Amino acid sequence: MAKHGKKYENALKEVEDGKLYPVGEGIELLKKIAFAKFDETVELHVRLGVDPKYADQQVRGAIVLPHGTGKSKRVLVFAKGDKVAEAEAAGADFVGSDEIVQKIQGGWLDFDVAVATPDMMGTVGRLGKVLGPRGLMPNPKLGTVTMDLKKAVAEIKAGKVEYRTDKAGNIHCPIGKVSFDADKLEANFRTLIDTLIRVKPAAAKGQYIRSVTLTPTMGPAIPIAV
Repeated sequence: MAKHGKKYENALKEVEDGKLYPVGEGIELLKKIAFAKFDETVELHVRLGVDPKYADQQVRGAIVLPHGTGKSKRVLVFAKGDKVAEAEAAGADFVGSDEIVQKIQGGWLDFDVAVATPDMMGTVGRLGKVLGPRGLMPNPKLGTVTMDLKKAVAEIKAGKVEYRTDKAGNIHCPIGKVSFDADKLEANFRTLIDTLIRVKPAAAKGQYIRSVTLTPTMGPAIPIAV
């Protein structure tokens, strides 16, 4: 069993065993116990009462957090013709078509989000085995296959995040940085939780939200009452 360092153990002592913290109190505690020398990411983990092996119980989508995540994402846009200039004007970090596909096939993956116009998906489809497992494949359900490149790139740059159940039915998502004001972290938290409740699959039975925890990158989890 892995051992934790003294700083982690000291932080863990601040979390009352068995207590479910109100979100505001939990965020204040998280900011207090964060001990890393860098600005840690605040992660929200939600265990849902769904069985993702069934298609009608999968929970997946994307939202724009009101206060962003504190991380600037590198956006790649697959486009051609007039859409190239539109993507560049919108602030995309990389724009191209066949030459970008070849570059990725050669091992280049220095981007965080990929966007594509619908007419490029036939070409982008050749990268399915590379981008798919990494969660980088453009997807119309996530707003990353679109003709409105200006909107798509702007939302990603503003703090759009993807949420998706893992094999155990859990959601893991960043909602900001420890340095954020507590009210901004709470606003991001509530935006994501409200969204998860709104998209509850009709096929999900019983208790839907089983548990909610907040954690800084390096620190212990704080159970949250919802």
